[in-house]
Amino acid sequence: MSPKAISVEVIENYELKVSFNNGETRIFDVKPYFGHKLFDELKDEKIFKTVKVKGLSIEWDNGADICPDELYNLSKEIEK
Repeated sequence: MSPKAISVEVIENYELKVSFNNGETRIFDVKPYFGHKLFDELKDEKIFKTVKVKGLSIEWDNGADICPDELYNLSKEIEK
């Protein structure tokens, strides 16, 4: 099972800075998800900025969410 998201922060270019309960902080790019109805709504910055931690992962106010495994495995570790 992938680590749990414990905080999320919007950064530039539709990317998120996500901290996990294993101590890692990673960058997740949401742009590849555009093209799907709920994710296309996130192109509106006001909606994009509603992201929050929910359960094991993250979710937006419009109902879009990311699978916890995808959130961790498809994000990039921030170089130290």
